[in-house]
Amino acid sequence: MATKSKPGASESKSRIFVVEDHPVFAEGIVRLINAETDLTVCGTAGDAESAIKQIKSLKPNLALVDLGLPGKSGMDLIKEVRGLKLPVKLLVVSMYDEALYAQRVLRAGGDGYIMKQEDPQEIVDAIRDVLDGRIYVSEEVMAAEKSAKPAATTNPSSVSRLSDLELEILESLGEGKSDAEIAEQFQLPPKAVTTHCSQIRQKLDLKSSNALIRYAVCWVEGTVK
Repeated sequence: MATKSKPGASESKSRIFVVEDHPVFAEGIVRLINAETDLTVCGTAGDAESAIKQIKSLKPNLALVDLGLPGKSGMDLIKEVRGLKLPVKLLVVSMYDEALYAQRVLRAGGDGYIMKQEDPQEIVDAIRDVLDGRIYVSEEVMAAEKSAKPAATTNPSSVSRLSDLELEILESLGEGKSDAEIAEQFQLPPKAVTTHCSQIRQKLDLKSSNALIRYAVCWVEGTVK
């Protein structure tokens, strides 16, 4: 899914690029933004590769980024955009738990994090805050970031130890993806996926691959104790 900017768009409006692979949510976000007098959507993309190319050419003021993208993740997109030194604000809009992901996003170079479940007006407010140069996260996460302490998570003694990639692999396992599918998704050799899964098991203190799968499913469902 990708769209180009419309000719004649008002130069006084802040230009927003939407990176989202779920068409229904993407369409809703586009309508929400375009209803504002000071904001306009200049383009959309459903994957990181296409998004980076369009961000380079369209030069938006801000990109809204989902973390769960096909192929490269939203976190990968943020790191690549920052590595390329592209002058664009990056605001994550995701269904993933803010307490676990927001600090990772900020450390990767993101400018804010808001969950999809928030009221639409909160998303618009977050966009304006980030455009004005402010970091947008919950007060709890901001306090943890300032004090350089991890934010509280569902299971801070285990899941918070995982690297960004390990956490994404855990999510994929919980979604029922096979090792081969995960290898293709993250462009890794199959043996590397096996190694990562072994490391995840050790960090989570799980004794077997079956235990890891059960944990991953519970994590995705939000029932990890």
